[in-house]
Amino acid sequence: QVQLVESGGGLVQPGGSLRLSCAASGSSLSLYNMGWYRQAPGKQRELVASIARLGFTNYVNSVKGRFTISRDNAKNTVTLQMNSLKPEDTAVYYCNANLITGGADTNYWGQGTQVTVSS
Repeated sequence: QVQLVESGGGLVQPGGSLRLSCAASGSSLSLYNMGWYRQAPGKQRELVASIARLGFTNYVNSVKGRFTISRDNAKNTVTLQMNSLKPEDTAVYYCNANLITGGADTNYWGQGTQVTVSS
């Protein structure tokens, strides 16, 4: 079972940048499809960006061109580089690891890190 710990959140002005990191332990991230989700107050959790085991990436339309997800299997980390941040990006960001094996689909979550974009 994998354990995930996010870091890198904080307060940033509109137009600024933040880099979120997700460090894994207990298992190799190479086995998992990885994603970053976010949840703003009063809203449902949404998938922001994902990166498959083979490296294919996908982004929600609202962050395309601004956010970049990457993975380093050797370091067991996943990173979300967020540029040109907007107030609507304010949310708690969660790292997700998805394991598909033997017909079972299992998700693991970090504790979340707060991102606040405000002047």
